[in-house]
Amino acid sequence: MRELVEYIIKQIVDSPDEVEVQEIKAEKVILLEISVAKDDMGKVIGRGGRVANALRTIVGAAAAKLKKRVMVEILEERKEETKEETKEETKEETKEETK
Repeated sequence: MRELVEYIIKQIVDSPDEVEVQEIKAEKVILLEISVAKDDMGKVIGRGGRVANALRTIVGAAAAKLKKRVMVEILEERKEETKEETKEETKEETKEETK
């Protein structure tokens, strides 16, 4: 399932090297977390969420064959980026406090 989503997303973005799809499995549910470059976020979501909804429909149909339920989540920011931004903000706050 992860490979299917990764293939589809890589075809529609400008930075396919930055596409990451994480698969988290439970008994009857699979969670797919998608992260892409910030510039590609609009392409993955689409106007009014059309692309994201179409992706969920395709994945849902594939999952039904496996008698599984798949949830697709598009992450707004990469976890690494969030960590880096937090580190930078902490450094800036520390600088301001020492002034």
